[in-house]
Amino acid sequence: QVQLVESGGGLVQPGGSLRLSCTASGRGSISIVSWHRQAPGHERELVAIINVVGTASYAGSVEGRFTISRDIAEKTVWLQMNNLKPEDTAVYYCHVGPWGSWGQGIQVTVSS
Repeated sequence: QVQLVESGGGLVQPGGSLRLSCTASGRGSISIVSWHRQAPGHERELVAIINVVGTASYAGSVEGRFTISRDIAEKTVWLQMNNLKPEDTAVYYCHVGPWGSWGQGIQVTVSS
């Protein structure tokens, strides 16, 4: 029932920062929202998730560096990524409840 559009990816040097956004269009309100990523040769993994009351959880590999946030009224979710490492290189996807819709995926490349 909704479509998700992601933006904000690109190429950045190690130690740099990027901010990804995911905006939903359609009927209804967003609830639980998460960011996932998939690197070549790896399965898609959960990176960050935020529930309906704003409590966030993170994968151990990104905790302390990444922050997930959202604006319910604007139907927008962000992933702030700081101190990026080459290991963070992947395609990033947002996932939005209650519909279970996925964003189109956006490339993040961390390289010197």
